[in-house]
Formats: sequence, structure tokens, C-alpha cells
Amino acid sequence: MSKQDSQSNTQTPAKQHNVWVLGDGQLGAMLSHAGQPLAINVRPVDIMTPSDERLPLQGTDIITAEREQWPESSLSLQLSEHPHFINGHVFGRLADRFTQKSLLDELSVPTSPWELVDDNTQTEALHQQYGDRVLLKRRTGGYDGKGQHWLKQAEATDIPADWRNEAIAEQAINFDEEVSIVGVRTQTGECVFYPLTLNLHQDGILMASIAPLTRLDHLQPQAETMLTSVMDELEYVGVMAMECFRVGDKLLVNELAPRVHNSGHWTQSGCHINQFELHLRALCGLPIHKPQVNFQCVMVNLIGVDKDDRWLSLPNAELFWYNKEVRVGRKVGHLNLSAHSNDMVNDSIGQLQQWMPQQYQAPLAWILDEFSR
Repeated sequence: MSKQDSQSNTQTPAKQHNVWVLGDGQLGAMLSHAGQPLAINVRPVDIMTPSDERLPLQGTDIITAEREQWPESSLSLQLSEHPHFINGHVFGRLADRFTQKSLLDELSVPTSPWELVDDNTQTEALHQQYGDRVLLKRRTGGYDGKGQHWLKQAEATDIPADWRNEAIAEQAINFDEEVSIVGVRTQTGECVFYPLTLNLHQDGILMASIAPLTRLDHLQPQAETMLTSVMDELEYVGVMAMECFRVGDKLLVNELAPRVHNSGHWTQSGCHINQFELHLRALCGLPIHKPQVNFQCVMVNLIGVDKDDRWLSLPNAELFWYNKEVRVGRKVGHLNLSAHSNDMVNDSIGQLQQWMPQQYQAPLAWILDEFSR
């Protein structure tokens, strides 16, 4: 072999990827876990606890975030001002519901009719424009049903004084069901997507997801087109989620999330590349291809419940426990159930109905109903 041939066959050493995450909650932890098999060093950072610490950032390190908003501190500034803070210009724009909705309107992406609530907004005018039920949403903050206020004409509810200029008003949508799509955009602008996911919320909190579903296949191109237009406009890199209302055969965007998302947790069990790995691949410029779905999956959020080792006795269950203090309304884990057959799902859900508290009976019945179709 010639010296030239020998040199051409020499493999370039793999690049070391260091990814820092603004936030060290469960999403940061799952990003860290997903990075380990790829030798990506993922470092979630606690930005909620005041600290004068300086992080040993390198010029080639990559910064991402597990949340849309964060308090300003020396740590958060060091991370957010790094030149490789990917999508840094996006988080604030999508964290504000006013600028998020404005973006959707600019792109002609369907969403519920809305307007800014300012000093001149009158409750009666909102009812005349949008009907007897109008939902106010705080522009920033608010999740899992928080930061919302209903204006109900029958109850003569009014706009809270401190919500003016800090909220938007939306028309209530009589939707058939809620769905979401998780997609990824690469550094070169390629977009790939997971199948649409069917979701059930209770008191504004996601309780369960099912994916994929054949009956939603005809909506997949519509959802992909909508999310692609958003990601392209923002020159976004990484995973983004889009929650939608289904009204007949039309989708209306409810909210966008520039990060990995709760409704994509089923991919940890059901796909050969989960949403966390896909996000890291995009950030690091690693090869990406359309994720293969290995089997249908049901995700059950664990909210305000103590860990129950009986869940592990279910033959098709995979438990993800966040090791957080259990509090009412707090997400403390999730269960993924593989759905290789209806009988398997029925047996597992039947067991969970016996083990789980009252607030889970309606979501578990919803799952059984979907698999009885």
C-alpha cells in the first residue's frame, strides 16, 4: 500500500461534543441519558439556584435549553451569551404568546382567533368578537393549565386588572381532539418528523398520549407543512413540538415548544431514535434520518403520585421516574406501554385502573376506548 493510500484510509478522530443545557429538570436529565451512548457530554445546569459559579465553557461547546424562560443570573447569562447558544433568538420569541401568535399569523399557519388584551380591551367586545367563552392566557409563564383565566359571559367574569398588556385573548375552540407533532430541523435545513400523537389533557395537564395511530395518517402532511414553515422561518435547529386542536380534518396550532416535549416521551420506547437523541444529533451536526417506529406506544404521565413498584410487573411497561419530590399536580415520571396487541394494552390498563388513584380513571378509560375502536 502506498503512503498516499495509507493516509486516505486514516480515519479522522471523532470530534468531542460538549452540550450544556439551560436547566436541570427531567428534560435535561433525559437529554443527558440520551447523549451517553453517542459519547456526547451533556451537562444540565441548575439556573434556578443563585450562584456566582463560572462554568468551564469552551469555544466549541454547544448550548441548548430545556425551557423557554429562565431567570437572569451569572450562570444563565454565561450560557445564553455563548456564541454557540443554538436557537438563542427563538426562545424569547416563542415564550411570549403574543409574538408566538403573531409569527403564526405572519406565516398563515392556522391558529385560534386571538388578540392582545391591552388597556382599551373591553370584556363585552371580546364576547361580541369571540363568543360567550373567551380564554385569557398570560403572555409569558403559565404551563399545565396555569396562567389561564376564562371569561364566561353567563358568569359575568371580567379581565383581571393586572392582566392588561400581559395577556392575549383566544376564542374557545370546540375541538374534536388534541394532537401534537414533534419534528427536527438540521443545520442544513432538512426536516424529519415523528408520527402525529394523540393527547389527552385533564385540567390543562397532559395525562396520556398514544402514537402512532393509523386514523391520523391523513393529517400528517398538513402537520408537517405547518411545522416546517415555522422552523424554516426561524432557521431553527433541533427538535420542536407543535400542539394542535383537530377540528374535523383541519388542524389549529395551540402552542409551539422549541425543545423536546412531554408528548414526545413515547419515542423513548417506541422508536429506534428517541426525541432526545434526535435533538442532540441535530445540535451536534451528526447524521439524521427519519426515525423508525418499532411499535405503537402509550405514554401515561405520573402526576402527583408516589412511585409504585407494581408498575414494573407489567410486561410491556417501561418506567421513567424523575426522582422529584411528589406534590399535587407535579409531573414526577411517566410510563411507556408498548402496544404490540390490544389484549396487551387492555391487560396493563386494567391493572393500572386498580392501582392508580381516582384522577387516573378517566384517562385510563380514554386509552381503552381508543384501542376498542
